[in-house]
Amino acid sequence: MLRRVTVLMIYNGDTAPDASGTRTGGVPLVPAGFDWPVCDECDGPMQFLAQVRLGDIDAADDGLLSIFMCQNDPGLCDEWDATAGGNRAFVFPSGALAPPAVPSGDTVLAAETSAVAYVPMRDSDGYDEARERWRGESGRPLRDVLGQLGGLPAWLQFDQTPTCPACALPMSFVVQLEEGHDHHTGFNFGGGGCGYGFRCRPCSTAAFLWQQ
Repeated sequence: MLRRVTVLMIYNGDTAPDASGTRTGGVPLVPAGFDWPVCDECDGPMQFLAQVRLGDIDAADDGLLSIFMCQNDPGLCDEWDATAGGNRAFVFPSGALAPPAVPSGDTVLAAETSAVAYVPMRDSDGYDEARERWRGESGRPLRDVLGQLGGLPAWLQFDQTPTCPACALPMSFVVQLEEGHDHHTGFNFGGGGCGYGFRCRPCSTAAFLWQQ
């Protein structure tokens, strides 16, 4: 098996809700004129999950991947599907990004804003092996692994790589997200699930889904 570097995303404490870098929770940084996404099924405002600075993967890249998911009626709005309208992902070019007005509602913002530290795990057999090895080497709990940046997705079920709606080509994998370091404040990916964020760089489109 080909061994590679897996970049783990490690919980690094609290951070400001409008921090500019990669983080989970908080308030999204968006361009002027941005309309907060609403669920296609229940018409309620979605919850902001995370933003990923694309330059963390490729220094020549630009912008933020921002991920939203409906939590108004968990499990009833097909929020796990990349195309059903229960979640949204955006690529925002860097520049004049600022926090938007946040809609009212108890489920619009995550319960915690978490900073992310990157730990490259070399000679890796993949994400699952890398995070288990990190737990053993660091002595920290496995839940402190918030996911992985780039590389190859570790699917819990089967490969569901989305197709770009603009060019019809497979999207590129950006980030895998765990539910969080604390089950009281974590995301709802069905209980033990993972989220997967993708983008199409030429078309500036993005997609999100989760598996359990």
